[in-house]
Amino acid sequence: MSTITVQIVSDFVCPWCYVGKRRLDTALAQFEDMDVKISWLPFQLSPDMPPEGKNRKQHYDSIFGAQKAATIMADMAETGKEEGIAFTYTDDAMSPNTLMAHKLMFRAAEQGVDTDSLAEKLFEAHHVHCRNIGDVDVLAELAASEGMDAAEVSDYLSSGEDGEIVANVMKQLRTEQVSGVPFIVLDGRLALSGAQPVDVFVKALNQLQSLLQAESA
Repeated sequence: MSTITVQIVSDFVCPWCYVGKRRLDTALAQFEDMDVKISWLPFQLSPDMPPEGKNRKQHYDSIFGAQKAATIMADMAETGKEEGIAFTYTDDAMSPNTLMAHKLMFRAAEQGVDTDSLAEKLFEAHHVHCRNIGDVDVLAELAASEGMDAAEVSDYLSSGEDGEIVANVMKQLRTEQVSGVPFIVLDGRLALSGAQPVDVFVKALNQLQSLLQAESA
């Protein structure tokens, strides 16, 4: 079977994107004979976030109100447990501007780095360890854990290089009616919006497999 592409539009501060990734991983594990190439596309839930970011609790409270924000975070923690994600919220946790994180993923893809593994580490750093993934030093450390050169990554992220390219990709995706994330496209044929249950991903993958088999018959 030819390689199947899976494009994932997401933002690393989006908890449902993390849940969606884990559910998709679980579904894909049921298709061991399927050759899958995953690519990550950038999206920002808060494109106007200042470069230095904001305190996460204050940011959530400003969007939802303190009571609703607390309920959302508690519900998210319960959902995370089902997927093996220990969502954590500390008083000093930040809501970062994620442009730098998306730039890192762009650079990693150019260098042939396992971007799926790097994405997992970015999600974990933000949602589990409450690290600031808008900080160049944090990003360089995560990049180094995937074999990238930390000093080169630091210089790259601190420069304006590729910032406009990544911003234009996000603009184009919004033009194409991607208004929420995660947004997952299977082989350019089937699109799924949101962190769908595992069985929905499995059904879509079965459908895609049937289409490909019919075409090759």
